[in-house]
Amino acid sequence: MSVSSEQRKRIILEQLKLEGQVKVSDLSLLCDVSEETIRRDLVFLEKEGQVKRVYGGAVAAKQANYEPPYLLRQQVKADEKAQIGTKAAELISSGDTVVIDVGTTTLELAKAISDKERLTVLTNSIAVAYHLMESLIEGRFSGKIIVIGGQLNPEQQSLSGALGERVMEQFRVDKAFISVGGISMQRGTSDYDVDETMLSRRMVAAAEQTIVLADDSKFDKEAFVELAPIREIDTIVSNVPPPKEWLPALKSHRIQWIEAKGKA
Repeated sequence: MSVSSEQRKRIILEQLKLEGQVKVSDLSLLCDVSEETIRRDLVFLEKEGQVKRVYGGAVAAKQANYEPPYLLRQQVKADEKAQIGTKAAELISSGDTVVIDVGTTTLELAKAISDKERLTVLTNSIAVAYHLMESLIEGRFSGKIIVIGGQLNPEQQSLSGALGERVMEQFRVDKAFISVGGISMQRGTSDYDVDETMLSRRMVAAAEQTIVLADDSKFDKEAFVELAPIREIDTIVSNVPPPKEWLPALKSHRIQWIEAKGKA
């Protein structure tokens, strides 16, 4: 049963508040109306200044400069994040030295690491370190874990700050796996927390390869703090193919795009 115009608009704004971006196709199914009806709703909301239409959907007219708590974010696009994490884990080889930053998608990467030997993993994520420790105990992979210290942020389960940045400066790694709050071809990658983002910048600078993990809700979205420009990214792992308008920039910067498909 389709819902009324006012109900649809309320649903659209609620979905935007939770995920930061909405798709016309998803809203059409959710509200049981045509995609054209949803597009008209988005035009109306854009005129009211509540949304900004983008290719295939819309984002909030004014992006929030804060990030929802870690446990809440784990519930958003959980299946897609698991797919991305599992696919990204395939990029790790035995003997690699890798760094993993804070994020619910990079946590899925940590959970998926297995059948590797002599790994060295650095991280400032308490959740990632915990799951890697369990995997080591269970013999899922062999190697060592280095926790990058700093000030504890209980809400985001992270360690960051000047101390962590100084520690990270001492290392050189093969691969950096980075979770982002937003990504666009014009503005590059960005995230919400200043201290965490500064540390992620150090990770990118220390890495031979930078691998960004981003589901489609992060596309054409700008978070509070600039993380890294597009030219510094080597690979993007996502749950969907790249937007068509991104293809020239991806080709120009020689960025590999990996689409994670199927169940994790």
